[in-house]
Amino acid sequence: MKKQIFNNTFALKAVMVLALVLSSQMTKAQDAVDTKKEKVGVLTFETTEIDYGKIEQNTDGHRTFKFTNTGDAPIVITNVKGSCGCTVPTAPKEAIMPGQSSEIQVKYDTNRVGPISKTVTVTSNASEPTKILKIKGTVLPPAQATEKPAQIKS
Repeated sequence: MKKQIFNNTFALKAVMVLALVLSSQMTKAQDAVDTKKEKVGVLTFETTEIDYGKIEQNTDGHRTFKFTNTGDAPIVITNVKGSCGCTVPTAPKEAIMPGQSSEIQVKYDTNRVGPISKTVTVTSNASEPTKILKIKGTVLPPAQATEKPAQIKS
């Protein structure tokens, strides 16, 4: 019986030592993964949608999406594309360093009367590689844009 207790105690101690060794190895492996986390840039836009509101036909269609790199690596914008030929975006050519702000210019061609609902797709090496920006509003003929709303008579 004493031999049985000795064998059980020895087995229990061996299992405990093995558990401690494995636990230590797992902690070291996790620490190695944590230290190898890749640094990435993060595009943080002030707004991802611009509302032109009601604007007159053939007026200035330029608007600006402002953003900051809130990550810890430089961001390079590789492409900006409007959803149609009437929406022309322009992005910075140089890398945007961490903490640096910049902007994407958008020109909407206001010669078409009617509602505006377009997108601009931004492609970069940021944490979110594709970002969709939106523009909306309504282009009115010149006479309607300057008309005042009718007043209700009581």
